[in-house]
Amino acid sequence: MLDREWPQESELVVCTVQNVKDFVAFVSLDEYGGRQGLIPISEIATGWIKYIRDHIREGQKIVCKVLNVDRTRGHIDLSLKDVNEHQRREKIREWKNESKAQKWLGFVAEQTGESAPALENAIFTKYGAFYPVFEDLVIDSETTLKKLDFSKKVADALLHVAQENVKVPKVEVTGHLYLTSTLPDGISVIKKALKSAEPKIAGVEIELLYLGAPTYRIKVTAPDYKKAEKAIEKAANAAIAVMEKSGGEGKLIKKPKSGKSQ
Repeated sequence: MLDREWPQESELVVCTVQNVKDFVAFVSLDEYGGRQGLIPISEIATGWIKYIRDHIREGQKIVCKVLNVDRTRGHIDLSLKDVNEHQRREKIREWKNESKAQKWLGFVAEQTGESAPALENAIFTKYGAFYPVFEDLVIDSETTLKKLDFSKKVADALLHVAQENVKVPKVEVTGHLYLTSTLPDGISVIKKALKSAEPKIAGVEIELLYLGAPTYRIKVTAPDYKKAEKAIEKAANAAIAVMEKSGGEGKLIKKPKSGKSQ
């Protein structure tokens, strides 16, 4: 990723341990051009530490929290103990994804003859990161490419790389849609309602299955629960509106969330 100048206080940073002394460890900040930072023994781990090397060693990849940045003196004070396991995993995952995304941008630059730094700067300016761009290209390519406003050659290359390398996790939200009508042509009304319950939403799949009058199963697959919940509500409300307009009734009963699928 782009090497930024200085980290912010409280930011989580990926570091490589360079040198371990009796009471301090010196590290390089991977995301900041190898800029140096130090971890005092009091910030290595909670409790009393007899041997610092029981907790940290040269060459180790760690995640630290930035405690203080003194640009004048060039000092960055870090804490290892203030980062919990969940934060560490998420930061490492994010860092690995960003590293992969930067390589992908290098491929795009080679294929199109564009400048890699120029592509990186253009994307970082709008997104503040690289990997989310490739996720968005898979989920909603049209909107993302319009936002980036690259040439067709670059846009096509970016989309190809994204589709080849990114598999966005999916979540499912399901429910039962109950549709009833007393009209003689009630079946036609219900068919119209079901058709309206499948709106086109970028990155979202909507499936309807007949379970037996008056019940229909609706399943929404989306990149995250927030988008899935909005989609199922939009789909159900569209169908219910058609039913009520024709004097019928409709309601949605959502089921408990299911887990993520790939």
